[in-house]
Amino acid sequence: MKVHEFHAELWLPLPPAELFPFFADAANLEALTPALLHFHMVTPPPIEMKVGALIDYRLRIHGLPVRWRTRITVWQPPHRFADEQIRGPYRQWIHEHTFEARDGGTLVRDHVRYAAPLDFLVHRWLVRPDIERIFKFRTEALQNRFPVSAQVRP
Repeated sequence: MKVHEFHAELWLPLPPAELFPFFADAANLEALTPALLHFHMVTPPPIEMKVGALIDYRLRIHGLPVRWRTRITVWQPPHRFADEQIRGPYRQWIHEHTFEARDGGTLVRDHVRYAAPLDFLVHRWLVRPDIERIFKFRTEALQNRFPVSAQVRP
């Protein structure tokens, strides 16, 4: 199984303790996911976020319906959490989120380790471009939600 990595980072103008609650609310995932995925959280809110918490979603990938279940494997507010797919479209999906105080705000980092089925056929042309598009959308959605004022630039 070939495992790939994806990294993204974004500076946002709030300290980790003020920013983390947004990420700690799984209901906010819908706002960070492009509409073309028809993302819907199946697990009813509120979800108590902690190690072992399970979250179920439904979405569409290239029109195909997908059920996805993740487990929270690390929970260290307001600095870090990780989720791992236990059922879904990937052979492996481990997504670590970190929040580091920097320049009066927070450096938000995403590190994803993933493996796709039929990797040699789909990774380069479908999977990687999809992941890049999803995280580009996420970055734009977060920048719109937490705008940087002219006075507060790193």
